[in-house]
Amino acid sequence: MARRVTQQDIARMTGVSQATVSLVLNGRDDGDVRIAPETRDRVLEAIRRTGYVADPIARRLAARHNRILGVFTYESVFPAGTGDFYHPFLVGIEECAERIGCDLLLFTSAPVVDGRRRIFHQDNRLRLADGCILLGQWLDPDELARLVDEGPAFVSVGRRDDAGGPVPYVGADYPGATAAQVRAAVELGHRRLVYVGEGTTGPESHADRMRGFLSAAPEGRHLPAPDLDAIVADERTCVFVEEFADGVALARQAAERGLRVPEDLSIVTLGDPTRPAATDIDFTGFRIPRKQMGWQAVEVLSGLLEGGSGGAAQRILPCEPVAGTTLAVARA
Repeated sequence: MARRVTQQDIARMTGVSQATVSLVLNGRDDGDVRIAPETRDRVLEAIRRTGYVADPIARRLAARHNRILGVFTYESVFPAGTGDFYHPFLVGIEECAERIGCDLLLFTSAPVVDGRRRIFHQDNRLRLADGCILLGQWLDPDELARLVDEGPAFVSVGRRDDAGGPVPYVGADYPGATAAQVRAAVELGHRRLVYVGEGTTGPESHADRMRGFLSAAPEGRHLPAPDLDAIVADERTCVFVEEFADGVALARQAAERGLRVPEDLSIVTLGDPTRPAATDIDFTGFRIPRKQMGWQAVEVLSGLLEGGSGGAAQRILPCEPVAGTTLAVARA
């Protein structure tokens, strides 16, 4: 399927700014800015030639807002690197924003307190944007409550508990994806299962994984950190790790002790790496729909800015199972 033509494409073809294309499409000039007739004709000709159709969401946003969407992260360093866990989220955010003709404003100067950025501070600039998308594994509940109460419009990438009211979000179905992996292990004969990670003491994404694990394995054990000695001593045959890097560490420790993965110990990773973890092992588990979550977060935010719900102010997307090679039939 051909890529949808955007206002940015029309601007490049005609040698004008995207703002000029928008003004032509809306049939108006912008204050003191006058568009020369030949420029208008050139833009309209490019529109006819390409078959460009303005996204209805973008048209409504353009009539009432600055068409600037903010992106804020609670991570201590703004996740700009291509290898960063958050990069696919940003790609989805950028692509959807481009499609609806909005610019992005990255809030990179927020102060870091106790290792995390803070939204509300003396030089808070959130109001420069029409609304904001929030990124981060952990979001401050007090700041979320203030956003719910005071605004501006925002959407969280990742499910969030209520904070004085419902929090708009686009999240991943961690409970369903985790429960499906547990059921697959049980079908292969595994009965002594263990979950490794923060679980209910961590952020919502970790609590959701733990909830899915316990729903399918109510007798399963929980370890807050990778502990191969405890796993072996308790004769657990299959490990479900919250963090991909913990799965890599356990596989390395098992190899050092002469244990084979998956013949002696099966390992299932519950998502993509959130921190560097070099390995050649093809782990069984699931992938998080990161790009789609970013894209749909923009859709939800645009809906909120229109005064609606963007289809739904809270969305949960399915994760993609990964067959991998680290889950095998339980040893007798």
